[in-house]
Formats: sequence, C-alpha cells, structure tokens
Amino acid sequence: MKIAMIAPPWFPLPPRGYGGIELVVSQLTEGLVARGHEVTLFASGDSHTRADLSYVFDQAPSMRMGMGHLEIMHSMSAYTRASEFDLIHDHDGFASRAMGALVHHILGVPVLATLHGPADPPTQESLAALRNDLCFIAISEYQRHGFPDLRFAGTIPNAIDVEQYPFTDEKDDYFLFVGRMSADKGAHTAIHVAQQLGVELILAGKVNEGPEREYFAREVEPHLAAMIHFRGEVEHHAKLELYSRARCTLFPIQWPEPFGLVMIESMAAGTPVIAFRRGAVPEVIEHGRTGFIVDTVDEMVEAAHHIDEIDPHECRRVAEERFALGPFVTAHEVAYQKLLNMECHPGQPLGRDAPQAARPRSPS
Repeated sequence: MKIAMIAPPWFPLPPRGYGGIELVVSQLTEGLVARGHEVTLFASGDSHTRADLSYVFDQAPSMRMGMGHLEIMHSMSAYTRASEFDLIHDHDGFASRAMGALVHHILGVPVLATLHGPADPPTQESLAALRNDLCFIAISEYQRHGFPDLRFAGTIPNAIDVEQYPFTDEKDDYFLFVGRMSADKGAHTAIHVAQQLGVELILAGKVNEGPEREYFAREVEPHLAAMIHFRGEVEHHAKLELYSRARCTLFPIQWPEPFGLVMIESMAAGTPVIAFRRGAVPEVIEHGRTGFIVDTVDEMVEAAHHIDEIDPHECRRVAEERFALGPFVTAHEVAYQKLLNMECHPGQPLGRDAPQAARPRSPS
C-alpha cells in the first residue's frame, strides 16, 4: 500500500523525550516500512525514519506548540498530495482532520484518523461533524464508547517495541512517576502517597509554561526534598532505565485517560503499576498480575504495601502478549484493508461494528 502518515509537527520522530503520540506513530511507520509498504511520513525535518520523509519545518516547532496555523501548514503539505496515496492516516489535530474530510469528499481518497485524546464534549461535537467523510481508530474501548456517532475501522491499543525496554527483576527501593507536570496526571498525589509510605519517589516529566508551570510551583516544587526528586524531561534511554530499576510506578491520573502509555512501558521493564480506576486503566492493568487498580489515595497506599507480590516476569510477559509491535502493525494493516474495502466508508455498512459505531445519540 502507498500510505501517507501524518504525525503531529510539534516533536521529531522518534521523540527524544516527551512525545507519546510521536513514539507510537514512529513505531507504526517503521513497522509498515519493514513489511514492504510505501510510506511517506509527514513530520518535522529533524525526524529519523526509513520512510520517505516530507516536512515543512526543518526543526520541530516545539516552543510554538498549539499554534493552529502551523498545524494547517504542516497537514496541508500532506493533503495537497492526496492523490499520490492509497490512503491517508492522520494523527494530527482537528484542523488536519477537517482537511482530511474535505479531501475525501472532493477526491474520494480514504482517510483514517486515530483518536489520541479524550471524548470531551467539544471533541465529540467537532468530530461528529466530520463523520460522513472520515473513518477512525480508537486506542481503547473506553475511548471508543465516547464517540457513538463515528465510524470505526477498529480499536487498536497502543504498543511499544518491548525488546528495547531493559528488564530486570532486581529493583531499587524507589517509586516512579512519569508524566507531564499537570493536575490531570496527578504528580501531587504520587508525592502524597510516597510521603505516606516514607519511600523515595522520582518524578520525570515535562513542565509546560502557563497553568502547568503554576501547578508545578504550587503542588510539586515545595515538596522536593531528600526523598522526593524531580528529574525533569529525561531522554528516552534514561526513562527506560528509570522504569527498569523502579520498585513500582504510580499512575494516579485525575482524568479519564484514553489509554496511558506509561503503564505498558513500565510493564515492559518488569515494573508493576498502581493506578486509579479511571479511563482505560482497567483495559491495560490486570489487577493482581501486573499491578493494582485502586479508587482512593488510601487504597493506593495500601496496595503499595503488597507491590512485591507482583512478579516482574509476569509484567514483562503481559507486555509481550498484549502490547507488542508485531500484532499492532498487523491490526493496522487489517484496518487499512477494511478502509479500502469500503467496510467503514461513509454510506456503507460497517459489518459487525455497525450497531455500536452508528447508534444514534440519545435525545437530550
């Protein structure tokens, strides 16, 4: 297949530090190229790939992240070449999806968009307006159920190259938190849990300007001390080492996370996870096998007392069984074929998925 892969423009692929979407898109792209597909990757010029790389920005405009006109410039460079491809796979923002819907409507080129974010009301409303011209992939069943009006080619959980994650069952005596320094990610809760337990906590993550910088100054920085360490946005290889040596990873999310790449990265390194029961967490963590799913801070503290009951080898085994790259790439090939066969094409039946994906909204 001739595939156009549109990544967000904000960080290079693969990411050096922050960039969960970029990591997933990079691995999918390389996996497809390895299987003989002709992939053109639309990303920043400082990306590294075996695909044909096409770019507008020589360097990823990370410091200008979120500026809509940059996203439009980036995605337009892909959609103006739409007729060159069998299909277009879009991982960018709403403006890019709107362009994709228009291109499909006019030229008939199939466009598939992966949902990487939550099913909040603005996103539900905006994407529903495009449902006649786009087909979608969800990254969890929880996320998919939040978009009842959309047409889906499948639900494909995120995946990682498990073999690249160093594994050890000999752990150091620290707990780990990985994520942006924002209230939604719950770094403040991880700090509280570590203080209750009297254990060392390492925090690794990006601090964006604005509200997240204010949150960090208010909820994180005052607690940094001998037992609470902030490493900042660490390089990818350093993050993998932190995962592998940690006794446990805390995932105290305060919002309905649509997936949670941190959890499978930790599992791949043989490190169990304690997570709040929010969003897609129950689809990722196997309670009692790869970690614990809890509902309160007190339950998280209590679960930590039992963390050594989780076998690191089981964590790794589950990552290999459920979140490895091979099946992930295959699932996308199946979704692409479904798209090309018009099985989720606008105006066509969706087969087994029709009742779920096309059911109408309840009247308000």
